[in-house]
Amino acid sequence: MATGTVQQASVDSVLAALAALEDPKIRAVNERHGDDHGVNLTKLRGVAKDLRIQPELAVELWGTGGTAARLVAILISRPKQYSAAELDAMVREARVPKVHDWLVNYIVKKNPHAEELRPLWFGDEDPVVASAGWALTSERVAKSPGDLDLDELLDTIEAHMKHAPDRLQWAMNECLAGIGIHHPDHRARALAIGEELEVLKDYPTPPGCTSPFAPIWIAEMVRRQATT
Repeated sequence: MATGTVQQASVDSVLAALAALEDPKIRAVNERHGDDHGVNLTKLRGVAKDLRIQPELAVELWGTGGTAARLVAILISRPKQYSAAELDAMVREARVPKVHDWLVNYIVKKNPHAEELRPLWFGDEDPVVASAGWALTSERVAKSPGDLDLDELLDTIEAHMKHAPDRLQWAMNECLAGIGIHHPDHRARALAIGEELEVLKDYPTPPGCTSPFAPIWIAEMVRRQATT
């Protein structure tokens, strides 16, 4: 699908373009992380770039249920086009990790209903939905803590993060690190909780990247803040 075909694009043409990009080797790698598609993400972004923003097509692509199609749908959406009810339904449908991650970061965080949805999701019984609530809470911790009770958040993390399902655990760990990085008065406790729980302590981290183990993550980000 070449640039210049934006107005003629249909669901079928987008699906055909994605099918042509399918690579079994990429699918094998993605499936190890729970992502059931075989399209190189740079090439997938290229498809979305050719389409540009098309809200109606985005809704149709999302409705196909296909992972690659949903990733394109997210990229060609206007974040503000979705109602709170639509986003709630989408987050509950987004079981594939990459779809969930992009939906929360590219759409929900930029949508005016984010703060309305945050407490609704935060305590949800579904750990994947709850992880979206924690991701929005981490955003608040970093940018607009306002009326957040950071001590209560740390209590919850201390009590539940160790045995939380993977995606929820990751989101809670991000919140723990965020509290330690952005709130010096709570840093010592955040570090102590991280050391006590040892969540992601042995996570394989490529050279040059920062470990997601909260004490290391906090220390590195604080060090960077001090040198800027």
